[in-house]
Amino acid sequence: MDREAALRSFNELKFFLNQGEVRAATKSAEQGNEEGWTVNSWVKKGILLGFRLGTMRDYSPAAHFRFFDKNTFPLKSLTEESGVRIVPGGSSVRDGCYVAPGVVIMPPAYINVGAYVDEGTMVDSHALVGSCAQVGKRVHVSAATQIGGVLEPIGALPVIIEDDVMIGGNCGIYEGTIIKRRAVIGSGVILTGSTPVYDLVRSTTYRRTATKPLVIPEGAVVVQGSRRVDGEFAQKHQIAIYTPVIIKYRDDKTDAATALEEGLR
Repeated sequence: MDREAALRSFNELKFFLNQGEVRAATKSAEQGNEEGWTVNSWVKKGILLGFRLGTMRDYSPAAHFRFFDKNTFPLKSLTEESGVRIVPGGSSVRDGCYVAPGVVIMPPAYINVGAYVDEGTMVDSHALVGSCAQVGKRVHVSAATQIGGVLEPIGALPVIIEDDVMIGGNCGIYEGTIIKRRAVIGSGVILTGSTPVYDLVRSTTYRRTATKPLVIPEGAVVVQGSRRVDGEFAQKHQIAIYTPVIIKYRDDKTDAATALEEGLR
């Protein structure tokens, strides 16, 4: 491998990731298996190449405050002109992600390489936006929420959070889940590739299949629920397991309860 040529290519990719001109997943005009999103696997290949090309570097700011990482992935260079409000207190934004003007990052939070965070989004304290996750405009990622990342397998869809979504505190969104616009994810809800979601309004169930990710419909309000487990032992001990439940679809009352306080931003 021509290392110098590879580094030039990687740094060019990282430049365009930082500008938001290249993304790990993009909206598609075709409503295929990924609900209008296309995975750009070559982007993830490029990021993985960056890890291979990098060498360990000491990024420690002080003798008792030590950090070591690949020199190909330093922290993202943000300035006042970037238009990002990043509050002091221990947040990290890794180089090679896009953070749009108007984004607010409360400490401590972490945004990983390949992620895309669009205008007006709030990333609250102890929240993670994982590698290659795609977060839309005016999303509220509440405190302690984990939006999972994915670099491998190369063709795997990252987590997609579309515009105007409200995600409550202590949520976990993983394994290529797509949350459509204006959905509300209640506090503590966990969504994974193996999690069925029961829609009490439409009397249907949503789950990931071999050709389709888990998709939360537009405007759905999802809360924690449970379902009984079959079997004599389970019934005897009244065992139930966790499951997310759609209890309603967004209305004016929901909009009022989830409105972002622009005056505080």
